[in-house]
Amino acid sequence: MTTDLTALRQELLDLLCQLAYKEGDFVLSSGQRSSYYINGKLVTLHPQGALAIGRLLLSLLPPDTQAVAGLTLGADPIVSAVSVVSAIENRPIPALIIRKETKGHGTRAYIEGPVLPDGALVVVLEDVVTTGQSAMKAVERLREAGYKVEEVISLVDRKQGGAELYAAKGLKFRTLFSIEELQARYQQMNS
Repeated sequence: MTTDLTALRQELLDLLCQLAYKEGDFVLSSGQRSSYYINGKLVTLHPQGALAIGRLLLSLLPPDTQAVAGLTLGADPIVSAVSVVSAIENRPIPALIIRKETKGHGTRAYIEGPVLPDGALVVVLEDVVTTGQSAMKAVERLREAGYKVEEVISLVDRKQGGAELYAAKGLKFRTLFSIEELQARYQQMNS
């Protein structure tokens, strides 16, 4: 199983380098300029990417996790992949999607998905963390709904303040890949 996860991790890293990582001049959602951009959806919506993500992130979840959640749209395919893989692995964990704004009709809910008991442990998932603000919005909405959130897990950490923000808010933060690891593999593959 460990060797399998190690191989899956390498496969996912390669997919991120081939499909998601680009160099150039970009403006990020945080408003910051960057010499590179990672479009995680090109991998999270890819069949092999989604399967690898689902298996790898499921293996990182605390045993008492009752749901995975994330802010729409970047986290939608990630939480869905983890939820589907969890069912296949006979460890069913539902997915929750956090809206940026309340729904304009019906229940006007911020959170889509099954209603969980108060105090349920929810892990927030994210594709790419820069400043950490997107995942923090999800954490705040979940806590307002009465859920317990102690951890954020991302695919890639750009190392631009997200980890420090989470630490300051008392959250554990883990990531599959650092930006340095992604860039080193990208250079290897393109030299």
